[in-house]
Amino acid sequence: MILQSPEPERLYTGLSLLVCAASDGEPARGLATFGALTALLAPGEPTHVIAEEVPAFNATLAALRETAAELPDCRLWACAAALQAAGATVAPPLEGVLSIPAFLRETAGARLVVV
Repeated sequence: MILQSPEPERLYTGLSLLVCAASDGEPARGLATFGALTALLAPGEPTHVIAEEVPAFNATLAALRETAAELPDCRLWACAAALQAAGATVAPPLEGVLSIPAFLRETAGARLVVV
């Protein structure tokens, strides 16, 4: 999965898909690129969630980030170019840095989803 959108709601969807796949025993791999990288490290406020539901949404998004970092078959990397452009550092749930070509080699033959 390539995570690209900075929207917390899309990040939630992407992490949900990764966590569900890994929980079912399927290898799940993700690459956080430009917009998603900063949102993954410091999620902003959701814009498509009613005010009363924001605390629950944020708690669940945090739980998804933690679960993604803990599941042995769920691996999430930062895009090398995005990391450099953002001046960010790798932190959980990210386990390292990959370029897009390296990510595509790592996931060769897998279903590819862009969120």
